[in-house]
Parts: sequence; C-alpha cells; structure tokens
Amino acid sequence: MITVQGAGALEKIRTDRLTIRRFTATDGDALHGYLSQPEAVRFEPYGVQTRLQCHELALDREGDEAFWAVCRAGDERLIGNLYLHRDDPRTYTLGYVFDPAQWGQGYATEAAAALVDVCFRSWGAHRVTAGCSPDNTRSWRLLERLGMRREDAPQLRDAYQYAVLEDEWSAGSVGRLVGP
Repeated sequence: MITVQGAGALEKIRTDRLTIRRFTATDGDALHGYLSQPEAVRFEPYGVQTRLQCHELALDREGDEAFWAVCRAGDERLIGNLYLHRDDPRTYTLGYVFDPAQWGQGYATEAAAALVDVCFRSWGAHRVTAGCSPDNTRSWRLLERLGMRREDAPQLRDAYQYAVLEDEWSAGSVGRLVGP
C-alpha cells in the first residue's frame, strides 16, 4: 500500500517496507555508505564518491526535486536513491542506485514502483523512461519487473532504453506491487 504525505511535489511516500523522502543535508554519511562502493556505482557516469563529495551531494540533492532518498521503514536507514527527472510536462526519466548490501530484497523494485505509480496517478505523467547498460542485468531485469518495455534504439548500441506509458501502467499488474 502507498501512503503519500505532504503537498505539491510531495514530501514522503510510504510503502509497507520503505519511506521514500526528500534528501536532507544530513544524509552525507549515509550516501557515502553506498556511493563509496565500486559495485554500487559501476554503471553510473561517476565513480566512487568520497565522504566530502557525498556531503556535497546531500546538500545538492536537498534542493533537487528529481532526487529521492529511499529508507527502510523500520529503522529509517538510507539504503538507496531514486532519480525521477521531469523531461517535459508529461515525460519523466527514472534512475536508481542502491546499497549492494540491500540488493536482492526487492527494495529497488518496490521503491521505483511506488514513485512511478505516484508519477502517473498524481502528477499526470504520460510516459516514464529509463536507460541502462546491457551489461547491467540487475537493472534491466528491474525495469522489466516494473512492466517497462525495451524500445528499439539503434543509435544507442551501448545502452538499453525502456519506457512505460500511463495506460500500460494502469492496465498492468505492477500496481499490485505497491497497493491499490
């Protein structure tokens, strides 16, 4: 089940196991906990981040509506982040990075599904896209679990491009991942 708190761009989204919230300036150490791990950032356009870089990122993300902190509901520990950028009034791009210690537990799928669901149901999105490396099996499988389809993009030989439309999302079984 999804619970939404806050007005406007939303402050928090809650699922049964997660709190998805805005970043705060105090999230630097927690960001460092996973962005300092090579396997977490292997497919990102940046490398391993230092503690100082993570504190700067936390400050930057505090004011950036595209970034969302994903925390476990029980202890509110930051375990990853989502990126949902508004490309135009009805199209968004999704991204994510999670702590490798949390991989395989369904947190990334649950968090991404909740945020995409809010994007379609509350923000009037028509389309959500995402890209990933063909070598990043975990990522493209996550996108497929979300009900996104791989699009043919011959100009992007080194990347897979995925998308889902609002009517596909509404008609699909993905909503059952996150509640009514």
